[in-house]
Amino acid sequence: MSAVSPSTRRLLQLGFGLIIVASTIAVVGTGPLARGALAVSPTAILFAMTFTAVATLAATWRWRVVSAALGMPVTWAAGLSAYYRSQFLNSVLPGGVVGDVHRAYRQGAARAVATERIAGQLVQGVVTVVVLSVLGLTEPLIGFAWIGAGAVLAVVVAVTVAVATARGRRFVRREGSLLRATFGSVRASLSIVAASVVVVAAHSATFVVACLAVGVTASPRELVTLAVVALAAAALPLSIGGWGPREAASASAFALAGLGAGVGLAASTAFGVLTLISVAPGLLVLIVEWAAARVVARPPVIRPEESLV
Repeated sequence: MSAVSPSTRRLLQLGFGLIIVASTIAVVGTGPLARGALAVSPTAILFAMTFTAVATLAATWRWRVVSAALGMPVTWAAGLSAYYRSQFLNSVLPGGVVGDVHRAYRQGAARAVATERIAGQLVQGVVTVVVLSVLGLTEPLIGFAWIGAGAVLAVVVAVTVAVATARGRRFVRREGSLLRATFGSVRASLSIVAASVVVVAAHSATFVVACLAVGVTASPRELVTLAVVALAAAALPLSIGGWGPREAASASAFALAGLGAGVGLAASTAFGVLTLISVAPGLLVLIVEWAAARVVARPPVIRPEESLV
């Protein structure tokens, strides 16, 4: 059992996110926030919603592949609505994973949700390293190398501790068999990787749209670099509805690129607003589900003449 309760972890995530956002604003100022929010235009929203739709379709495809491999198939209709709903909740609630927890609970497929999200994060990390390596950017790679080494060390320690007991060995064998069932097929593995690459590309394109909306004048090479760095930071579960590490990373990356930390914060703000608007269909899903639940729970109306029968 974890020594830290879920509510405590959420408070810690919220606290870290607030500290990061407040620190970034203290250094850069509040002006870039207004600049980013006001830069959002109908054209930018249209592009962002299109790219988000592509990302959601790809993520749903990945979830369906994993779920089918684990014997818990998900239909396209149910998958799309659930994914939009989870993205909306991730965008408005602390931690960035509450929507996925809700999706796992509602669909009764926690293992499939966890597997597809972790697979997506791993592919995103690989894509980030590949892009930075191809572009010859070694300085950001040092930070990612430390993060990757820390993650590998944590997994090794966890597995070592687990196999020290009979119960732990059974758990490791069971999880290993499930992973083989999921990724043992070449077709399934390629589908998961391809879907994850499309998700990263679509979200990166949305960040580029945000950059162009605030008037960033940079080369395509620089825009791609800034996008993958910002998205890598956004993947950290220390945000407030997606805000926090992304803003700090964007401000730092833009400053290193000679574009100014304020411009980075403005671009990140525009990206946050565009993302929230683009996942708004998830709110509609929640409203429809709430209304449907109210109708089902409503007691039947008995007419006076029926009561006399």
